[in-house]
Formats: sequence, structure tokens, C-alpha cells
Amino acid sequence: MRIYFTFEPRTDLREPLVAEFPQVDFIFETGISIEELQRADVLVTYGEDLNKENMNYTTNLKWIFVASAGVEKMPAQAIMERNILVSNVRGIHKTPMAESMLAHILAIKRALPWIYEQQKKSEWSKKAKQSELRDSTALILGPGAIGSEVGRLLQAFGVTTIGCNRSGKEAAYMDNIVCFDQLIEALPKADIVISVLPKTDETTHLLNLEHFKAMKSNAIFMNFGRGNLVEEDTLIQAIQAGEIGYAVLDVFEQEPLAADHPLWSLPNVIVSPHISSHSSRYVERSLEIFKPSLEKWLRGEKDLENVMDLSRGY
Repeated sequence: MRIYFTFEPRTDLREPLVAEFPQVDFIFETGISIEELQRADVLVTYGEDLNKENMNYTTNLKWIFVASAGVEKMPAQAIMERNILVSNVRGIHKTPMAESMLAHILAIKRALPWIYEQQKKSEWSKKAKQSELRDSTALILGPGAIGSEVGRLLQAFGVTTIGCNRSGKEAAYMDNIVCFDQLIEALPKADIVISVLPKTDETTHLLNLEHFKAMKSNAIFMNFGRGNLVEEDTLIQAIQAGEIGYAVLDVFEQEPLAADHPLWSLPNVIVSPHISSHSSRYVERSLEIFKPSLEKWLRGEKDLENVMDLSRGY
């Protein structure tokens, strides 16, 4: 069996992997090689280097392991036509992303951006507008692995959590659950609105101006899922009209965000360049999911962890 990585893990991660599976030929390269793609039985990729053209060379490929949660940049139709199994690393982002979200929330609540600016000016001032996180309410769009983890952390700070998903099905660390159809009624209760929704047809422009008008005028809106959730012109209009108090954005409709984009300079907006999931342990955690799945694959089993339904986008 030939397994082709289109990225190179660190030596301390790569060598134990190779030693653990001596019956496998591992190929590690940075970027796509058509020659290796033709020979590979299994492909391990971040998901951004495959396209419809190079999929024509995947004559032996049976399984794609995506070291990412999102697959929107992958040629889903071409993969499905070839009946290639796809699995991903859903869940490994929950720790760094939840910590990133909590860091932003606490920074805003405890006026850290203002404090940092005062330090730059060497100005001693006690006029910081600080508030407490305790006894607030957070509405979490997409209470899956990531959403539930941020819910767990927020509950530890005394925050009431409301989860919102397509079905209204209960989720971990949510005090209450609503479905998408009930979202507009739930928004006025929330001090913090967090989205970690994937990119699907149903989530595209799920939020419109009426949703922002329903939010508290001092609400913190955070998008850490995908940029398709709201049209950026609508978001800008809501911010400029004072419909919300703060916007913390890790994802955007077009990435990278253009240097002249108004979101860079709008007050009370934090632009995070899609880095909330970054961690020095990212590949390590990816391999922790890959190895048990590879063991199953070598035994001829197909019930791998995080098998994806590409027709639904997750």
C-alpha cells in the first residue's frame, strides 16, 4: 500500500508513523505530484491542493484523509464519482479555537485592547469600560465539537449557553437548544453570538440584516465558522448602524481580506486572518486520528472516524 502525504510532518512525528506501519510505503512531499498521485492508494492532504484536473490521475486512490475540517475547496463531485472514501479531522480544532474565542471575549469584556492602547501612549487612565462575563448569555450557531467545547468553557465562567442547529437536536454543554427556524426569536436573549457553522447551501447567508437588528446593540458577534454565513455588505451595514457592539471575525467571504476592505478600519471590529485553529499540535492531533483509521483500513474496514458526506459538505 502506498500512502501519499502532500505535506511533510515534523521528523519527530513522521518517523514514529513510518515505524508503526512497516507494511506501508509512505511518500512525503510538499505539494501535489501527478506521478505520486497516480500511484497512491491513500492520500493525506490539507484539502486545498486537489482539483478536478488532477483528480483525473487518481486511478488507484480509494481513501482521502483530509487534515482539515472543511472540504469546500475540494472537487467533491469528482471524488464522489470515483467512489473515494473521505474522512477528516473533525474535532481537533476544538481546543485552539475555543481558547481563541474565549480570549477575544475576555479581551473585550475586560477592555484589553483599550489598555494596550493606553500603554502605547504611556497614559495612566482608569476610564476603561469593563464588564463581566458571568451571568451573560451566549448563542452558539453550530454546537458540534467546537461549539460544545466553547460552551463548556463559557459555562465554567457562569454563562448561559443556547445552541442553534438545523434540527434542534440536543448538544453537549448547551443549556437550551433552538433550530434555525427559531433563531430570530433567540437572538434578543444573547450577549454573545458565536458561529462555528460549516459552509453548506443551508448556511449560506443564513444571517441577514433582520437578524442583526434582533441582536442586542451591545452584543458581541463572532464568526469562526465560514465566511458565507453573512454577506459582508450586510455585516458592515449592521456595524455602521450600531446594531451590534462588536464583531470578531476569523473568516470572510473572500480570503485573504483585501488590504482596502472596510472591515480593517471599522471601529469595534477585530480581524483575525483565519488563524483561530492554528496550534503547534495541529499535525500531532491529526495523526492521532489518522493512525487508528489506518489500522482499520489495513484490516479492510471502512467504518473510519469522521467519514464525510461530501454531498452535504460535512
